[in-house]
Amino acid sequence: MSTAILTGAPVPGSPLDGHLRSLGFDVRPARDGADAARLLAGVPAGERVALVDPRFVGHLHALRLALTDPRFPLSATAGAVTAKPEARGSLARALGEAGDAGAQDAPGSGGGTGLAAAPRTGALADRVAAALEADGAAPHRAELGSLVAAVPEDDTSRAEASRAVAAVDDEAVRLRSAVKARDGFFTTFFVSTYSRYIARWCARRGLTPNQVTTASLVTAVIAAACAATGTRGGYIAAGVLLYCSFVLDCTDGQLARYSLQYSTLGAWLDATFDRAKEYAYYAGLALGAARGGDDVWALALGAMVLQTCRHVVDFAFNEAHAESAPAPAAAAASAAKPVAGTPTSALSTRLDSVGWTVWARRMIVLPIGERWALIAVLTAATTPRITFVVLLVGCAFAACYTTAGRVLRSVLRRSVRTERATRALADLADSGPLARAVAAAAGRPVRRLPSLFPFAVALVGGAVLAATAAYARVDGPWPVLAALLYVVTSGLAVARPLTGPLDWLVAPVFRAAEYGTVLLLAARSGVNGALPAAFGLVAAVAYHHYDTTYRIRGGTGAPPRALVLALGGHETRTLVAVVLAAVLVTRGADFATALTVLAVAVALVALFESIRFWVSSSAPAVHDEGETA
Repeated sequence: MSTAILTGAPVPGSPLDGHLRSLGFDVRPARDGADAARLLAGVPAGERVALVDPRFVGHLHALRLALTDPRFPLSATAGAVTAKPEARGSLARALGEAGDAGAQDAPGSGGGTGLAAAPRTGALADRVAAALEADGAAPHRAELGSLVAAVPEDDTSRAEASRAVAAVDDEAVRLRSAVKARDGFFTTFFVSTYSRYIARWCARRGLTPNQVTTASLVTAVIAAACAATGTRGGYIAAGVLLYCSFVLDCTDGQLARYSLQYSTLGAWLDATFDRAKEYAYYAGLALGAARGGDDVWALALGAMVLQTCRHVVDFAFNEAHAESAPAPAAAAASAAKPVAGTPTSALSTRLDSVGWTVWARRMIVLPIGERWALIAVLTAATTPRITFVVLLVGCAFAACYTTAGRVLRSVLRRSVRTERATRALADLADSGPLARAVAAAAGRPVRRLPSLFPFAVALVGGAVLAATAAYARVDGPWPVLAALLYVVTSGLAVARPLTGPLDWLVAPVFRAAEYGTVLLLAARSGVNGALPAAFGLVAAVAYHHYDTTYRIRGGTGAPPRALVLALGGHETRTLVAVVLAAVLVTRGADFATALTVLAVAVALVALFESIRFWVSSSAPAVHDEGETA
């Protein structure tokens, strides 16, 4: 239960009391500031508290946005301010600084529509919010858009504010805001047009976003099972169920925004289940094809490798440029010639003026909506092999398109990387004990080398390893020697801070080298069951890498070093896989068994630590407002 303290006498006929109670607040009136402070001190420490001016006029959803969003410790709008339990101390201090609230009739407490204007001096809640800002604890102010939040000074302005409230459909605004501000073409026009109403239906029946997320996962698993039957009816059912799973996947986020049910666990489930659903479906298609006599496990694993590498490119690029600032030389040039920009940014600006190109560029990168629609249609109408080939071609083109543009922006527009971004890139590298030992030994000399050295040496090491795994005997010595070289180059790549313009590509190169090597070894070994086992191993390792990314994005940093060491790091796992191939391929099934055991071990360790962390984590809930690739 939360508590709302009305900072003055209630206004006759005002629906404010009912609005607050419908939002889960226990409403208590206070005579003045001193009485409000007394009531605030008496509220149990674990409860949210809000100070609300009784003259408030506005939409219910404006109050909901301002007072109930769980992501922010402090929030405010015109005539209202709230604090979660961890920010109660700041609220109490600000209330003391705001002074006696006895002068509730002081002029200048008016409000407005849309995004609330700067706090006025009359309303106690506004003075408290101003005091919080002055103390460096600025409360979050929700974007209200056409919603009304005002504190009228007199009857005339109150009547005007009431008419403004009546002129805007509160529920229609709430439904529109439940949909992401930026989505792909398919999601926008073929799902969100009706899924928002499913979200409202779920909210009115008390369903939570986590329950909808789980339903989406279950639906996708059933779709994978249907695909695994290898029959035309099964493929058609799988395509339909995959589409339904995606509808539910959109619905859970819309439900979270509609009812403001954000949570750390929910954000993690939503992110990780997306990957689990897609990769489980790949496995189902591969099993179905095998029933029909067509072995497509290599294609399924290739699709998973490509898609995971695409994601790590997205994550690494975004982290590298988070909170970054232009380099001094670039900033001086920009100041001297402010109109100038990089060719890519100039082209993007021109294309933005042509409406259809915006949608075309969103579709061309095959975001999750377009990708799942493509997979669903191809599954129902064609074969698993055709589905994977088309998916691989489309994802490869999308990867080249996005990566090329980001490389150009990185090279042409130099920026100073923040310490946080540099640390995030190092964490994304997932370096184990062997690479760390090499980095420690070579640290000082490597720091004197050019800024492109980390990416270049990582690329060379990964390319040599992949080429050797592709062309040399799997059970010969050359892959082992290449893996040892990869260990050395991996350590050299992280021996200096990753502050170079292309250092964000180091982690994607490591992912491609590790996953690609496992794929090549299993595919070329000729061992029955090796590819499915390799699929499981890459899936388990990819989960660990996704978990690392979501922790960094949540502001909690990378997983504990003990976990990274226990899992060996990318270079140790790669070396182990190569050695297993060299020793066990000639013994047939032993190689597949060894890969399976390694996959199970990685999965158990990574899952245990991940679940422990996210269930007990106090990390902020992270919800994307744009569609993930």
